[in-house]
Amino acid sequence: MIHVKILLASPNFHQPRGNTVTVQRIANSLEKLAIDTEIISTTEKEWTTLPTADLVHGFHAYHFYKFMQKLDHKPDPYMVTITGTDLNHDLFDEKKRKDVFASLRGAEAIHVFDDKAKSIIINELPEIEDKIFTIAQGNSDFPGETPPVEKAEDTFLFVLPAGIRKVKNVPAAIHMMQELHDKFPRVRLWLVGPIIEEEEGKTVQELVCQYDWVQYLGQVPHSTMGSIYQRADVVINTSHSEGQPSSLIEAMGYSLPVLVSNNPGNQSIVSHLETGFVYNDPNEFLDYSEQIINNNEIKQKIGQQAKQYIIKHHSNTNEANAFVKIYKNIIE
Repeated sequence: MIHVKILLASPNFHQPRGNTVTVQRIANSLEKLAIDTEIISTTEKEWTTLPTADLVHGFHAYHFYKFMQKLDHKPDPYMVTITGTDLNHDLFDEKKRKDVFASLRGAEAIHVFDDKAKSIIINELPEIEDKIFTIAQGNSDFPGETPPVEKAEDTFLFVLPAGIRKVKNVPAAIHMMQELHDKFPRVRLWLVGPIIEEEEGKTVQELVCQYDWVQYLGQVPHSTMGSIYQRADVVINTSHSEGQPSSLIEAMGYSLPVLVSNNPGNQSIVSHLETGFVYNDPNEFLDYSEQIINNNEIKQKIGQQAKQYIIKHHSNTNEANAFVKIYKNIIE
């Protein structure tokens, strides 16, 4: 492919959210393959005309459709990546469903992270089956930076990376960890991520103030996440729903055991007792946490298996090459 330019259009690009991490990582990998990229945010600025490109690749079907409606000329051609909320919520929301459908129908190609997502979409919109491609997310590379805070000596650290909004279920994490802390006083919890919904932010900050073993690190540059994973003992995800969380891929790449809520997005990466722990209720959360704390052999074994899984299934090179193939087909 000679002199091809891809415009990557992501919602809330200037906030350190999952979509931002994904889009930046894809752009970096494409640049290594000599593909010219430009990233724009579809939510922070009013666009009427887009920068010139051979193809526009929109992330989040609903947001991207709303964004296209404000443009003087709809991008042609375009493709869409389904990221999570659009699959789990917008697709089934009576007010947004039509827009999601229109977004997908107009796309030359539709990218999903796993086959479960693909079957959900086919079930709702069978006529677009031929346009759907499954490409698993790649993994991020981190420079050796220092973390915003240091882990205290002789503590056992749980880390929850998540933007603070209702769907991430952060208060539940704190309540479950409170029970765990009663039993294991050396347990600590770091919450990492920006406040996205103010009400939820207040709720979480009030809880954080009550407990000296919880720290809210707030919004940190994504480049420092590697240093946080290096200090963590476990990474948790308590979300009600997920796309394919890049934070779990990153954590598993650091050989960390992950403890995650049972939803399709988490399950697309984590197999229970093979590459991590999947819990269904607070009792299971506590039970698996206890196993990780008490059994170093299990902790290390599952961490190693998680790392091997990520190396095999979430390579940046494979991800970028798969995109180039789709881009090439559309443009040619």
